[in-house]
Amino acid sequence: MSGAIRAEDFADLSAFAALPRLGSLALSPDGTRLVTVVAELSPDGKAWQGALWEVDPAGERPARRLTRGAKGESSPVFTPDGSLLFLSARPDPAAKPADGKARDRTALWLLPPVGEARELLRPAGGVERVAVARDAGTLLLTAGAHPTAEFGEADEALRKSREDAGVTAILHESYPIRYWDADLGPGYPRLLTTALDPAADRLDPAGLVDLTPRARARLDDSAAISPDGRWVVHTERVAVSASYGSRVRLRLAAADGSSSRVLADVEGHSFGQAVFLPDSSGVIAVRALDSTPDAPWHNALVRISLDGAVTDLAPDFPEEPEHPVVSPDGAAVYFTSSHRGHQPIWRLDLASGALVRLTASGAYTDVQVGAEHVYALRNALDQPAQPVRLAPAEPEQEAVPLPAPGRVESLPGTLTEVETVVADGRTVRAWLVLPPGCSPERPAPLLLWVHGGPVMSWSGWSWRWNPWLMAARGYAVLLPDPALSTGYGQEFIRAGWGSWGAKPYTDLMAITDVAVRREDVDESRTAAMGGSFGGYMANWIATRTDRFKAIVTHASLWHLDSFTGTTDDSYYWIREMGDPLRQQEQVRANSPHLGVADIKTPMLVIHGDKDYRVPIGEGQRLYFDLVRHGVPAKFLYYPTENHWILTPGNSAVWYETIFAFLAENVLGEPWRRPDLL
Repeated sequence: MSGAIRAEDFADLSAFAALPRLGSLALSPDGTRLVTVVAELSPDGKAWQGALWEVDPAGERPARRLTRGAKGESSPVFTPDGSLLFLSARPDPAAKPADGKARDRTALWLLPPVGEARELLRPAGGVERVAVARDAGTLLLTAGAHPTAEFGEADEALRKSREDAGVTAILHESYPIRYWDADLGPGYPRLLTTALDPAADRLDPAGLVDLTPRARARLDDSAAISPDGRWVVHTERVAVSASYGSRVRLRLAAADGSSSRVLADVEGHSFGQAVFLPDSSGVIAVRALDSTPDAPWHNALVRISLDGAVTDLAPDFPEEPEHPVVSPDGAAVYFTSSHRGHQPIWRLDLASGALVRLTASGAYTDVQVGAEHVYALRNALDQPAQPVRLAPAEPEQEAVPLPAPGRVESLPGTLTEVETVVADGRTVRAWLVLPPGCSPERPAPLLLWVHGGPVMSWSGWSWRWNPWLMAARGYAVLLPDPALSTGYGQEFIRAGWGSWGAKPYTDLMAITDVAVRREDVDESRTAAMGGSFGGYMANWIATRTDRFKAIVTHASLWHLDSFTGTTDDSYYWIREMGDPLRQQEQVRANSPHLGVADIKTPMLVIHGDKDYRVPIGEGQRLYFDLVRHGVPAKFLYYPTENHWILTPGNSAVWYETIFAFLAENVLGEPWRRPDLL
């Protein structure tokens, strides 16, 4: 695998699908080894399949592949002795032949510093996550089990009894009942601990300590185990009221199962993303002020001692801190947040409170802190994720890239920024991708692409929503951050909170006006598109203006009242929309379905049947409403996809259909139905 990405790869969807995609990063305790997951097309071309690759932290040697499992590998984490744990459904060559269901379970594997990988555990519900106590080596596993059965043989027997009886029913006694694209239950995640014997061939299921034997809810966040192996902190939902739903608190359990108690619980707040301090004396966590109809949620970084004392860290930080990581010496906390189209790493000195923006540009994930360097995956609008090295305290530095597959050599166009000041004084900015060869003599058609969320921003690379594929076909692509976007402070989010059709819409029109005033952009040939909240905005735009020649709406909200009650997390949306009376007012003011009679622009509707975040009924009703009102419309329906389009074949058809739809309505070319449709 050469791994270099070139401009011509974006003109060919098959070449684009074959590009390597990096995710996850693990650093060995001694800081000498760095491992990432590189996904590439499976041999049959029907899925992307991950493999573990080792990256040289010094940046001197090329990356090398460590695994070649038939079903891929994920979630690498090192043990204290340098062995590498990972998850995979690959078959175990040392096991007896198993039935299909057993073969498909995700198992825990161990790759020693020298030798072959071996399977440690393959429970009936599969392994979902793994963590390791940095000093003690104790394992913390997340694996599913039925709430009425003990983990292990009893759970497996109950699953078989249900299967033999033909029972697929699930009895719910709490909410929510589904998440993203999966029905919750009948099994729920259990947290399990055990000692890891490096010499043992397998883990003994009987030796696992079940810390959550009565689990009847989805875990809101991955749990953490203390470096000394004595403590586990995890999240727990607490019911509040019929109008509020639940908040999330932290619970502290002894890793040996001897005790469990609430660690942090504050009315009106939720906790998550906890990580232990190196001396195991407490945790760093994110405390979120839960949203209300009058105010959005807001994150804060806190330190919580094992006796439950909570200390605010960086209380004046204006953005949304996420994913804290503590340095090995306990002196500093590193975290990320959105910031004006980037996602920097920040360093907070715990003794002085001094806060430093560590990175100058780009979006960072999977931060790993060693004794001498910080490592992370860096991506940007013009670069997919790549492993990088940083100095631990140098302000606004440019990261040092480390050799790995997926480096961009060239792109089909250029990237710039535009901004404007809107009526209330806020500055609205956007990324603008310009195709090759556009000029005042040859202006490019413009595609306004609205991000989802809605509380997020255009701050990094996306394989699913990739503007360079559009640029390769001659389109300029505008990627704006309207009201509700992160990275511009709380007031910027508040500007659109509970009123999606107001300032988010006027912000989008204002920044579009700026783009089309450019001489290298053709104001007479424009289109708009978006997914999720971006799809909502595409629908709203269609009811408010006919300035665009075509509109593409993916996984979009259409009837707000219907959506609020059927999405997988209704309470979140109710907390923004308010009580029933206020919610009715919000629907009347912001629901695009009420403006269907005003739509004149041709629309392409796209939706997946397994989308539980924005249920398929939204797309079905939108398409029917367009048809009965005589709007030129097409409906691209995916029976097996969720909120996103995740398989290579379906992804290619997604782009091909959009290309054809835009070519017909924006460029004036004849309609050409994609070959496989």
